[in-house]
Amino acid sequence: MSEWTWEYEGYDPAAEQLRESLCTLGNGYFATRGAVPECRAGLTHYPATYAAGVYNRLESTVAGRRVVNEDMVNLPNWLLLRFRLRLPDGSTGPWFSPGARRLLGYRHTLDLRRATLTRTLRYRDEAGGVLSVDQSRLVSMADPHLAALRTVFTTQEWSGDIEIESALDGDVINSNVHRYRSLNRNHLIQVRTGASGADTTWLRCRTSTSDIGISMAARTVVTGQPPTSSELRPSRRRAVHRLVIPIAPGRPAVVEKTVALHTSRDPAISDPLAAALERVSAAEDFPELVESHAAAWARLWRSADIQVPGEAGRILRLHLFHVLQTLSPHTAELDVGVPARGLHGEAYRGHVFWDELFVLPFLNLHFPEVSRALLDYRHRRLTRARRAAAAAGRAGAMYPWQSGSDGREETQQLHLNPRSGRWLPDNSRLQHHVGSAVAYNVWQYCEATGDTEYLHTKGAEMLLQIARFWADTAQFAPDLGRYRIRGVVGPDEYHDAYPDATRPGIDDNAYTNITAAWVLSRALDLVRRLPAWRRQELFERIELDGGELPKWDDVSRRLLVPFHRGVVSQFAGYGDLAELDWDAYRARYDNIRRLDRILEAEGDTVNRYQASKQADVLMLGYLFSPTELRDLFRRLGHDVDEEAWSRTVDYYLKRTSHGSTLSGVVHAWVLARVRRAEAWMYCQEALKQDVTDLQGGTTGEGIHLAAMAGTLDLVQRGLTGLETREDALRLDPVPLPALSEYGFSLRYRGHWGVGVRLRSGQLRLGVPDSGESPIRVVLTDRAVTVAPGETCTLLLPEDDRLGAAVTT
Repeated sequence: MSEWTWEYEGYDPAAEQLRESLCTLGNGYFATRGAVPECRAGLTHYPATYAAGVYNRLESTVAGRRVVNEDMVNLPNWLLLRFRLRLPDGSTGPWFSPGARRLLGYRHTLDLRRATLTRTLRYRDEAGGVLSVDQSRLVSMADPHLAALRTVFTTQEWSGDIEIESALDGDVINSNVHRYRSLNRNHLIQVRTGASGADTTWLRCRTSTSDIGISMAARTVVTGQPPTSSELRPSRRRAVHRLVIPIAPGRPAVVEKTVALHTSRDPAISDPLAAALERVSAAEDFPELVESHAAAWARLWRSADIQVPGEAGRILRLHLFHVLQTLSPHTAELDVGVPARGLHGEAYRGHVFWDELFVLPFLNLHFPEVSRALLDYRHRRLTRARRAAAAAGRAGAMYPWQSGSDGREETQQLHLNPRSGRWLPDNSRLQHHVGSAVAYNVWQYCEATGDTEYLHTKGAEMLLQIARFWADTAQFAPDLGRYRIRGVVGPDEYHDAYPDATRPGIDDNAYTNITAAWVLSRALDLVRRLPAWRRQELFERIELDGGELPKWDDVSRRLLVPFHRGVVSQFAGYGDLAELDWDAYRARYDNIRRLDRILEAEGDTVNRYQASKQADVLMLGYLFSPTELRDLFRRLGHDVDEEAWSRTVDYYLKRTSHGSTLSGVVHAWVLARVRRAEAWMYCQEALKQDVTDLQGGTTGEGIHLAAMAGTLDLVQRGLTGLETREDALRLDPVPLPALSEYGFSLRYRGHWGVGVRLRSGQLRLGVPDSGESPIRVVLTDRAVTVAPGETCTLLLPEDDRLGAAVTT
């Protein structure tokens, strides 16, 4: 292995689906899992292709109840290519399968720099000869509608024929997640296949309810040795191209399969099938496709690469690779959000949660056009969010916890506890804090990019409608002199009700209330900053009465923040819950990350205990700098100093099971400012979540995109204290002994390739030469200005405050 490659040696059926997720190749438009080409879906392998934004809704009956779920659709399998040998007696051997052959060597190599997946294998056939197979594939970043697979067959000891079957397979369902097996999973209808010319097959179909047309065309050609026979065999659900190719020592058989994918959601086409056939016929040969694809990736790496030494750096580059495969510059042309599990699997049904909260801060400083497109996804669904608020008797916009195609609430009504086998009510739709995440992302994007046009138009519409929702949701309690937000679920997710309560939800979740106060104060700031004509136009467009604003201000200052025992309470009454015997549960179960499932299987409920799945109160330390957070508490009438916050951190660290992949990221970020010695432990856990499948079988269902992006942002913003605020880059580095050297480049306003490097107690900033204005850099004790073409070295004394600056 090198810093740019990941290798998987040998064949391990139990680990194949994990490897397939981590070896997924994509380009932001579509992605294909790293499955072996000769196998169809089963318990060991799961070949699957997903196109961003292609969803379908199906009805199922679960536990006697009718439920409707929308899923990201598993598209027809373009990858299928199987082979077998023709034996000397004229008979054919069985089709090759890695689990049923005597393998002499077997390796997968994922090349991150060139974004290719290569498989090399050698096996002894039934006649005693040895066949070598080298396969390489790509999903083109140069042309987002193309993918290709090249297979080279070599023999050194015998001559004969090899039979190839290259297919487009429409006989697929969504079956990646075993616990969804009770649901209807047949999304594709009207599957038709055909042939075009001498070397091309095609397949078209539609999704059953969303009525999205999907078309694929595959061109399969043999280079070098011409085939002795070539036959196109379209059938009802599969389009097959069967070839027989002579093979001999020194005369390898080379098969190139090139595939084009189009859907009816694509712009500038009249018919998906015609577009796919035209594109595949014009596609270059495999070597040329690799060259243009690698060149496109080289441009991405120049824009976003991160330099961290050692194993941490290798994993971070893998994380960046998967973020870019899901959200590339091609994404900027699409109407899609951030799928929580990437385009890598079917967990969470491909839905959009709050994950852009962890993804957009990284993209803002590298690919702001992608960030803007992801915000546009939310803006296009603002009308739906306003309808949802109205249906709940609220003003403004109530964004769904889970979103898909059209912005309605996609959160399931029931969820399965695989430990107990019971289907349980799902109240996670009460996580209304997702609206604050949308508002936060709008503000962060505009601060990072200086895109005031977006802030004053689409951004303002979303921000003000979300503020309107919080102002109307908060109810004044005269006995407390405070506003309360009741009946919600916080980021913790464990607590969806009080013990023995008849209604779902908890009251005054600190994270929900404080972020709501932040939204309201930012909305008021924006209204004050708008030019008068823009303010009038905005108020008319969203039908906002200026008389609402005094209440916004009042709510933003008097929302209730609960406390107990000198710490911020996760929600009202949290401190009254029972304490859990953590040692006993760890001794009994070892892994208690999903403590909620363990307790439910025992007939108990986590609602009774002071136990959190992931960071909740501590998420505030992830979103806001220490200064911002202290100011927020002061606005709400509380003095939470460094000591009080440190106490709060300690309190929840002892009561968190880390049942979410996001927990390590957030705790590493927060502890870097509070207790550095422990921060690196959580950094390492965050880095290893997917590569070692710490959650136990979940990564095979799709990578955890927010956790991957979060680790990148931990280096980019968390350790440097980097903020884009008030037209300046603000820096407050936190030295970690275990990570004393790192660097990255970023895009800030009009400056492309601003270099940031921390090394040997120095922070070095380099601004590329350009005609842009100088960058204002604000330190903890002063400010400096770095002009284009200059490099500034900032010394970091032992007391962690920035000292002298040297500009060259």
